[in-house]
Amino acid sequence: MSWQQTLIDLFREAPIAKLFGMTLSYDRQGVARVDLPYNPDLDHAMKGVHGGVLATLVDSAGWFAVAALNEGVWVATSEFKIHLLNPVSETGVYAEGRVVKSGKRVSVAEMWASDSSGKLVAIGTGTFIALRSLAFGRHED
Repeated sequence: MSWQQTLIDLFREAPIAKLFGMTLSYDRQGVARVDLPYNPDLDHAMKGVHGGVLATLVDSAGWFAVAALNEGVWVATSEFKIHLLNPVSETGVYAEGRVVKSGKRVSVAEMWASDSSGKLVAIGTGTFIALRSLAFGRHED
């Protein structure tokens, strides 16, 4: 089994992925894509997709792009920034993440989110830390 497939299987079992209904995939260039079908339970009071949901998608896409380059290593989000560009209402969304710089310990990714029609709704960048002293699947408390 490939490392990317291992990560896809891990994501499929993540409680937040199940709760939101998200799925993960990779393209041939290693871009991670997180898809979220429309779910009215994730809307804010004005009936649009909550910005926190978009932030979760953006962070996840960046994290999984970096994790794919760090086989067997636990990766942690150090920081990320998101710009919410357009509102999203009653449509699915997806986020994609691509590694811009991969270092031995620190990697940087760029992420973008679009609605199901392809309209760009958010962009972001993130810094991710490889915690090589930890076995994959465990994290520090």
